[in-house]
Amino acid sequence: MTVTTRPATSFDDVRTMVGPKRPDANVCWCLSYRLTSSKENRELVGSARGERVRALMAEGPPGVLAYDADQVVGWAALHPRRDTSFARSRTIPHVDDLDVWSIWCIRVRPGHRGRGISHVLLSGAVDLARDAGAPAVEGYPVDNAGARVEQTMAYVGTKALFEAGGFTQAAETTSRLAGHPRVLMRLGLT
Repeated sequence: MTVTTRPATSFDDVRTMVGPKRPDANVCWCLSYRLTSSKENRELVGSARGERVRALMAEGPPGVLAYDADQVVGWAALHPRRDTSFARSRTIPHVDDLDVWSIWCIRVRPGHRGRGISHVLLSGAVDLARDAGAPAVEGYPVDNAGARVEQTMAYVGTKALFEAGGFTQAAETTSRLAGHPRVLMRLGLT
């Protein structure tokens, strides 16, 4: 297996990972944390969500994609925290005033899971943040202590995944997901 990551610059490839099967369906499109207004997130429905992603992509890659040869097999979303809902989060604290980037979603396509692709995606996301000049990158995974995480809620990653990627726990949070506490993991890039 040779899985590589690339900045997410192809709308069609991003749609493969986070878009709906039906264009008019209401799915996340990985916008829930990317938008700073919960009102905008609620008002975007159907194909408008995909068009918002297309507009955001014109500003730069909204994450990285993993490829096995030419097949898209994974996605990791990241962006400067200041431009996400994490900027005003009451449950995910700010550690300091660094202009950190946030990683909030890591997805691997069914049929490709269990092959280490999440690790490749996390590394690719770190590389994109580093190349963009980020001083540090954060993630907010669950601290599941090895317990199984419901598949639909595993998108935030696990503490063990981030530790394997060189991150350290920088803070506890008051956020919980799928019954597990979330922690703030950070990796300095400078």
